[in-house]
Amino acid sequence: MDKLLDKIKKNLIAGRLDSQDEGADGTMFGQPGVVELIQEAIDADIPPSQILAESLSGGMDGGGRLYEGGEYLTPDMLASAECINTAMKFLKPMLMGSDTQHNGKFVIATVEGDLHDIGKNIVITLLRGAGYNIEDLGTSVQSDRIVRAVEESGANLLGLSALLTSTMGNMGEVIEKLAEKKLKDRVKVFIGGAPVTKEFAQKIGADFYCEDAFDALKKLNSLQKKD
Repeated sequence: MDKLLDKIKKNLIAGRLDSQDEGADGTMFGQPGVVELIQEAIDADIPPSQILAESLSGGMDGGGRLYEGGEYLTPDMLASAECINTAMKFLKPMLMGSDTQHNGKFVIATVEGDLHDIGKNIVITLLRGAGYNIEDLGTSVQSDRIVRAVEESGANLLGLSALLTSTMGNMGEVIEKLAEKKLKDRVKVFIGGAPVTKEFAQKIGADFYCEDAFDALKKLNSLQKKD
């Protein structure tokens, strides 16, 4: 099981969608890619949530580190992103229950200036499967629009994502505007993304820092138990 999940992760990082992809060194043509390996995992009764946690999240993190370290070029990142998005579409129906009850209204957005959405989309899929009512505002969303969505929807939960150090400061701007509108006490703010830290969350007044999608779900569920 572990070997299969590791293969999925490695192929995600390599950007190999299926067996038609040759791989970086041109020697992997005909070998199973992400699509075939995920199907193999499902056939082996590996839970979709485990595939998401150990393969997709790990593959995304691994690709991000390579890109930051200069070992990944932009085409490499795009190929890996395509693999992750395809894998998410494949797993989404299995992660989402048809009879789940809503645990709260959750508005989520990638902050202004940042177009990254892979991590956000993983969070959305997982939380919808857990019964949360999600309003996805998309990427590069202005602070005023995020605050307006919270106000108009009556949401009690807000998720903010950023993958760039140059845009993460906009998370603080959103929280400031929530306070100006006297909405801060009504909504719990969750933040996450590669450059984000627990210390940064505390500095800007966010309620929760989330390491990944599963950490977000864990903290959301613990919040629900307190209510």
